[in-house]
Amino acid sequence: MQEGKNVGITYIKVNESDNVAITVNAIASGTEIMDGVKVNQDIPQGHKIALCNIAEGEAIIRYGVTLGYALTDIQKGDWINEHMLQLPIPPSLDDMSYAVNLMSDLPEPPVRTFMGFPNEDGFAGTRNILGIVTTVQCVTGILNNAVKKMKETLLPQYPNVDDIVAINHAYGCGVAISAPDAVIPIRMLRNMVKHPNFGGETMIISLGCEKLTLEMLMDEDYNTPENVLTLQEVNGHDAIISEMMKMAQHKLKKLNKRQRVELPLSQLCIGLQCGGSDAFSGVTANPAAGYSADLLVNAGATVMFSEVTEVRDGVHLIAERCVNEEVANKLAAEMKWYDQYLENSHVDRSANPTPGNKKGGLSNIVEKAMGSIAKSGSSPIVEVLSPGERPAEKGMIFAATPASDFVCGSCQLSSGMTLQVFMTGRGTPYGLAAAPVIKVGTRNDLKNMWHDLIDVNAGPIATGEATIQEIGTHLFNEIIDVASGRQTCAEKYEIYNDFTPFNPAPIT
Repeated sequence: MQEGKNVGITYIKVNESDNVAITVNAIASGTEIMDGVKVNQDIPQGHKIALCNIAEGEAIIRYGVTLGYALTDIQKGDWINEHMLQLPIPPSLDDMSYAVNLMSDLPEPPVRTFMGFPNEDGFAGTRNILGIVTTVQCVTGILNNAVKKMKETLLPQYPNVDDIVAINHAYGCGVAISAPDAVIPIRMLRNMVKHPNFGGETMIISLGCEKLTLEMLMDEDYNTPENVLTLQEVNGHDAIISEMMKMAQHKLKKLNKRQRVELPLSQLCIGLQCGGSDAFSGVTANPAAGYSADLLVNAGATVMFSEVTEVRDGVHLIAERCVNEEVANKLAAEMKWYDQYLENSHVDRSANPTPGNKKGGLSNIVEKAMGSIAKSGSSPIVEVLSPGERPAEKGMIFAATPASDFVCGSCQLSSGMTLQVFMTGRGTPYGLAAAPVIKVGTRNDLKNMWHDLIDVNAGPIATGEATIQEIGTHLFNEIIDVASGRQTCAEKYEIYNDFTPFNPAPIT
């Protein structure tokens, strides 16, 4: 990454072959940013400047990658925005090279342990939560009444329990429960019953007539009166609340006995996601997250990154890091499934990015994808998961999910993620109730504006005040501290999004 300064204005050119740069601050028309390049229009923060004349049909290059082709002649110094590029054809998913870029020399982590809650099976918990999973949206209202009462009267009695969380969702009935794609939301909810932060004491609340039956949601030996309450078998509102309170108290007594102990990072599962991205995402927050991910993987942790449409245009680069043919084939299969899923609705990957992404300088999905994959670091990719699947390997994993913040986060939770790192350039108050979320800002302006919502500021990378490695190491230490119990900004203010299953199957 090259940076240049002229009268306090910083521009960033990522790759030697790039014919565009972005600016850290807005640039006024007439400003000379480098020898022979004078800006022809006022250019907003983070937007692209042509570093040479680009003829109609010629490639516009950033990250050393063709973002698209010029729709008209572009003059040196022009502002390049989303209206000036033709989207290129996506990379082929057939015959991708694999296992040709397997990095073994990963950076050395400062520590290799954290303070977590051990579980008999699977990853350790970063929080000690009474989780309540529902079979159907119909129980949400009365469950919320009960949870409010639980938090007011029961939770203070059990100081070792962090929270009581209801996994409410818009699923369970009025859906084609036997459709092939229904496997995804059912798998997600089934896996949430066993989430590591719930400590094996999850409550199940059922209505009684829904399509998502108890047998679909859990193992047979868990379907007992100690764990499950069916509302249609209880006489009225007050009795239902009373039964929920009794079950919760029994569970809370058990959870209160859990204690944090020092554990190897091999028992930690971290998720990486970005939302509200901007042109700085791929040069500050995401590369810093990628460096911290490499530290975590080297220490034995499991790290998952996601968002199919935000990987699709860099999929060939991801395939090169897949450890074997099986992993590469699963990657291609997930991409093909999603291509078809979009095509069935007569859309394609160009439906992403958002207006906010474009305002932040991202012209199209290719540019967004090249910045997005930076968060995966350099580690070999040992496994690819379908949405909501649990990993069988440890290391760097691609967990295929939609790019929607809420759906991606819910999918990663279902895969066993116990702490998420979320990079944002435009800013979002995103948070998850079942796992802590560390918010990483891409630029100084965002941190200054949202000083109490952004946990880590990667903006100094853009201004040359810090390196990717420095911010990445700081983020690694933040991950260890939060996994060991320290609150994030989202937790402090109890900012939690809904659990949102990915349901590509029909609603009936």
